[in-house]
Amino acid sequence: MTAVLRSGPDTGTAEVPRLARWPVGLIAGAVAAVHLIAGALGRGYWFDEALMLAIGRHHLDWGSADQPPGAPLLAWLADTVAPGSLAVLRIAPSLATAAAVVVAALIARELGGDRRAQTLTALAQATGIWVTLVGHWLTPYTLEPLGWLLLVWLVVRWMRLRDDRLLLALGPVLGLSGQVKFQVLLFAVVLLLAVLAVGPRDLLRRPALWVSAVVGALIVAPTLLWQAAHDWPQLRMGAVVTAEAESLYGGRPGVALGLLCLAGVTGLVLVVAGLVFAVRDPRLRRYGFLALTFGALWLLFVIMAGRPYYLNGLHGVIAALGAVGFQHRREAGHRRWSWTVWPGAVLSVLAAAVTVPVAAQLAAPGVQDGLIATVRQVWTEMPAEQRDRTVVLTESYILASFLDTAPPGTELPPVHSGSRSYGYLDAPPDDHGSVIFVGERPEQIAPAITGLRRAGASELGDTLMPPGTPGIPVWTGEGLARPWSQAWPELRTLDVG
Repeated sequence: MTAVLRSGPDTGTAEVPRLARWPVGLIAGAVAAVHLIAGALGRGYWFDEALMLAIGRHHLDWGSADQPPGAPLLAWLADTVAPGSLAVLRIAPSLATAAAVVVAALIARELGGDRRAQTLTALAQATGIWVTLVGHWLTPYTLEPLGWLLLVWLVVRWMRLRDDRLLLALGPVLGLSGQVKFQVLLFAVVLLLAVLAVGPRDLLRRPALWVSAVVGALIVAPTLLWQAAHDWPQLRMGAVVTAEAESLYGGRPGVALGLLCLAGVTGLVLVVAGLVFAVRDPRLRRYGFLALTFGALWLLFVIMAGRPYYLNGLHGVIAALGAVGFQHRREAGHRRWSWTVWPGAVLSVLAAAVTVPVAAQLAAPGVQDGLIATVRQVWTEMPAEQRDRTVVLTESYILASFLDTAPPGTELPPVHSGSRSYGYLDAPPDDHGSVIFVGERPEQIAPAITGLRRAGASELGDTLMPPGTPGIPVWTGEGLARPWSQAWPELRTLDVG
């Protein structure tokens, strides 16, 4: 495989096809419009989106247990401009999703793609299943693809122009992307190893590349220092993700399929074709390092049993190889299998039209509203003196996030949880000996407080639980067995809860 993918001498040219401005612009504009409208009409937070807002609103720092601070910072900015506004919160991710469409088309253009190839690549990027589902939620994995695509575009453009200023731009893009999601650092390492294996190796001899590496490292350093100061919880998240894979995705087989199928109908066709063309098309072999990077990461994520969306940032890249490969076959008069592309494009659009409403159902407001109403009722029924020293503890970071993102002006006691990011925040004050616990397992907080009694069940509906589940129990109790500050390390867990 390595010998087949090996790059030959540089055959780049300063000329590329004209940018397909109208079709690519229309696709990107449609993506922006759909996600901005879907975001504005949404009535509730997706739970990871709620976590980003909760951290940004109340706990902004240089890092958290499983995410860098980029997405929470954007959430804080949006919430500062328009507190509680879903429409404003979702502007940044919607525009990032649309921008990724344009960058994917630019990559196809750098590979020599004509208007048709650029349009197909843009359509594939626009209609990926995961992209369509999460494209307006403010989460790290929504913002991530734009960073990966920009890095690849800078590299392939450098291959054509040999302008080292493009390499100098890699550092800021890498650093800022690393402040959004850590996987980009792994991607960058695997990409460089692929270049070392199959070329273009002269890239590695450019001082500008290593200057960029230093710049990127300096930008991402604060969140890495935060991780180091907290004993690297991000590294320990790998075991948690692996343990969750069986129940969430069907284990490694589900992850293996998801890493490909979440590209969407057109995306899947073009990704598979792109991997083949990177080996068989002489004009695309010089970009074999991209296919090798994709394959290596796919194998690594399957072995690790990671999330099925971990390759979402590379789908558009390999789709561009596929679209350009089909163009080369068309130009050579070979049209076999090319008929699969455009029917796939129609199916992709139809699938996207179905997926967007699904996102609205997953972020239903009843989950948060019922939880807030139940906890607030339990709290307000307490004597005033007890209310002043009461904290809320939740079994899961999801429940804590929903409480922490209550509409502005909602009066609730301080919210804590030992789960995931919340476990690395401050412990409840030691002088707050009254607790409202939300969860199925009150024994979870036994190291700090005992004698909890059932107070009620929150009306969460079926969004987070199987049909027929009556709700999540709410418990109350007071009297600390040990100070919170002493018991907190025992309550901390990277599990969901």
